[in-house]
Amino acid sequence: MQATANPESEYGGNYDNVVNVADAGADTSGSQSINPVLEDLRADNTLLVFPEGRYYMDEQFRFTGFDQFGMVGDGATLVPANYHDFAGPQFRLFRLGVSYSPGGDLLFEGFDVDQTASDTGIRVIEANVSQHLEVRDITIEGEHDSGTWGPGMFAMTEPSGHGTVERFHAPDGGLHADQTPNAGNIWRGPIGIEANTNVGELEFVDCELGGFPDNGIYAINEEGTVTVEGGRFANSNGANVRIGGQDSVIRDVSVVVDRTRSYDNSQRAVRLENADDIHVDNVDITITSPQSTSHAIAVMNTCRSSRIEETSVEISGDEVNHGVVVSPEAGYTHIVNSEIVHEAAGGYPLWIRDTTKDDRVLVELTDISGEAGVTNAGFQDGIRCGRDNCRFSHVSVDQPGRGGDDRNGLVVAADDTTVYQGTFRASQYPYVDQGNGNVFRNAHAESDNSSREGVRLYPDIDGPELRANTIVNGIDDLGATNVTDWQNTT
Repeated sequence: MQATANPESEYGGNYDNVVNVADAGADTSGSQSINPVLEDLRADNTLLVFPEGRYYMDEQFRFTGFDQFGMVGDGATLVPANYHDFAGPQFRLFRLGVSYSPGGDLLFEGFDVDQTASDTGIRVIEANVSQHLEVRDITIEGEHDSGTWGPGMFAMTEPSGHGTVERFHAPDGGLHADQTPNAGNIWRGPIGIEANTNVGELEFVDCELGGFPDNGIYAINEEGTVTVEGGRFANSNGANVRIGGQDSVIRDVSVVVDRTRSYDNSQRAVRLENADDIHVDNVDITITSPQSTSHAIAVMNTCRSSRIEETSVEISGDEVNHGVVVSPEAGYTHIVNSEIVHEAAGGYPLWIRDTTKDDRVLVELTDISGEAGVTNAGFQDGIRCGRDNCRFSHVSVDQPGRGGDDRNGLVVAADDTTVYQGTFRASQYPYVDQGNGNVFRNAHAESDNSSREGVRLYPDIDGPELRANTIVNGIDDLGATNVTDWQNTT
């Protein structure tokens, strides 16, 4: 926690009343509940200051409909009661505003939260605010093992509202509810940070979440704009960063999946949904504990347009794992200036799934490499494209295969796709055309196997165009019709 230097002088001028809770009678030793004192101090246009000490809480503090309210710690540690000793609803420490009676302006800053005791874990803050929200420097120590709600829930209730959640840290994650005293009462268990009812602008800056059983940061409302700027997210089930909204952004974020628990059946790094013009920018994803459903970036059916740029994906391990996966009903998707290093037991580094939809997937200036394997189910292509009207420009694919496995470079199982100025190498076929009217031009295709051709054309496809390429060992034509073979060299 970063202590706030003299919070009275920094923030006090913004409030009618500034109250030191210790001076008002709150116990600072962590042995007696401070809830009765907080109830007495609850008032609008008030800043509560928590000086250094430990503050025990054994029930929820609720305040709604306020114009302006603040709580600031200066070396303060909140100590929630365990699941068994917490009175009333065992879900929240602070409930500040509700959807039907939100707060107007809220400040919540500078608290450590000690939940290291057994069967302890709580939603530290649930905030519904209409105009202005600031939450900063909250550090939660200890795994959330009560099985109740996760540490943060935030929503701007008006489109004009703006909120910032900065340096909200819960690195120890949480247990699945089935392993807690709340078993049977909640699905999966706690979410790290939830913001699914936000309709305004909400920023998450330099936050950190460990492995939660039901998503890390989860903010997929179609309305509103969410920005995730910086921070580290690791090992959550479902997805680590799961975002939707209008013009939302995930920028300068690190996502790591290096641990899979018995109940972690899908640990996607980034999941995009319910979104228009969502951007993923300069995100680093590392997966060393792979699963077939733990895609690095999942562009879901409800993602209507997206851009992924300057993003790095590294996948390794002894299970199948896919990289970037574009779902069948997803809209326009632009992948640019990115890199995927794929060294799993199998999988597609880039998978544009089969669909009748023809919203373009545009891939530019992107490199795909790594020694991956092949499974009985296949999953042996560097890029698998099953959508019409895609374009690949200045793309490099290198698929040497793990231990002699046969990998392909780019397989186009769709129509009217253009490949321009790329380099394709693979242990099997660098470029495979299974569709109609596809164009491959100004590119280099070379198999690592000297007995295999650089290009394979499937039988009964119509109108493939191969123009001005270097195709080492030529073309393996299995029966295509109306082939254009123009100024290619071998």
